[in-house]
Amino acid sequence: MRAFARRVNSAFSVFPQFTEHFAVKALPNPFILKVLASEGFGADCASLPELMLSREAGITGEAVMFTSNETPAHEYAYAREIGAIINLDDITHIDYLERTSGVPEVISCRYNPGPLKEGNVIIGTPEEAKYGFTKAQLFEGYARLREKGATRFGLHTMVVSNELSADYHVETARLLFELAAELHAEIGIRIEFVNIGGGAGIPYRPEQDELDIEGMATGIRAAYDEIVVPAGLDPLGVHVEWGRIITGPYGWLVTRAIHTKDTYRRYIGVDASMADLMRPGMYGAYHHITVAGKEAAAPTEVYDVVGGLCENNDKFAIQRPLPEIEVGDLLVIHDAGAHGRAMGFNYNGKLRCGELLLRPDATVLPIRRAETVEDYFATLDFEALASFDVPATLDAGAEA
Repeated sequence: MRAFARRVNSAFSVFPQFTEHFAVKALPNPFILKVLASEGFGADCASLPELMLSREAGITGEAVMFTSNETPAHEYAYAREIGAIINLDDITHIDYLERTSGVPEVISCRYNPGPLKEGNVIIGTPEEAKYGFTKAQLFEGYARLREKGATRFGLHTMVVSNELSADYHVETARLLFELAAELHAEIGIRIEFVNIGGGAGIPYRPEQDELDIEGMATGIRAAYDEIVVPAGLDPLGVHVEWGRIITGPYGWLVTRAIHTKDTYRRYIGVDASMADLMRPGMYGAYHHITVAGKEAAAPTEVYDVVGGLCENNDKFAIQRPLPEIEVGDLLVIHDAGAHGRAMGFNYNGKLRCGELLLRPDATVLPIRRAETVEDYFATLDFEALASFDVPATLDAGAEA
């Protein structure tokens, strides 16, 4: 993970200023944030707890981008308290921010290009997405923010998720560079940085190629020289908010086979569930699976690998060729280091797993314990339950 972080910084060193704001939603653990901060990464936050986690990890000030939507006032207030760059999602939030927290010196706005840019199945098409300003709203919004005291401006977009095409990301940067040049030429707003968002993908399937980040950086730099420099906007910062590509390939969900079942299909029941990794059930996403100790064995069997949730989509793999699996075998589910436990839940009374960090000296550090039944019941008041009186009959006309 740290080696890849250094590779990112090296690839994007071609820009006068570069910041990777790690998407905290991908892996919200302060130990991981502290490791990434040591490599010069900031944080991309979307909620109060994510802001607080970043602060605990020592990431504050303009290293933090706060990109949220339908944001409550107290979250804007906390973002201002730690000096984060607030990235507004809607033109109506300008007055809301001014009333509740005041307009800061540095501010960013999220652009939704609508039909000018294609999305994908995960994030949707831009014109159907709930995020961001239209182009016309951006021009009006920046002018109003300047009138209200803002003096430094950023420009942001995010229109895709898990995209493996370097060209797509280059074209996203080009879109923002051209818009920054228009804003400068038409209303005199000088954009200080552009944030091309997240969406950098990883090859979940063994046959896929990884995203060429070096080629991407080279392509973005070419667009920078073509558009930004002639527009008089050099130096312009280039920011990203990658999560999945930073931690995804470096995390695994390890689960044990506890049951086998042979009906219309052959099933392997494991002690993990969608509560630990929702992506296969939610998106139909592929996660590669290996069986510990049987990595070299031929995939002679075909299984559905399933969890114990009372939902039929609680499946880590469907009709997957795998080596023969026996009760007690450990299954390793790959690429679970982003949007894994972070997307977990407690439906059906399932308890989420812990997290372990493998260190360079081969020691293992627990960085989050597994949930307990006591955690699950922590928000309930059983003492009050003991004295809770349930009427024997309903009042006349009342409904249960």
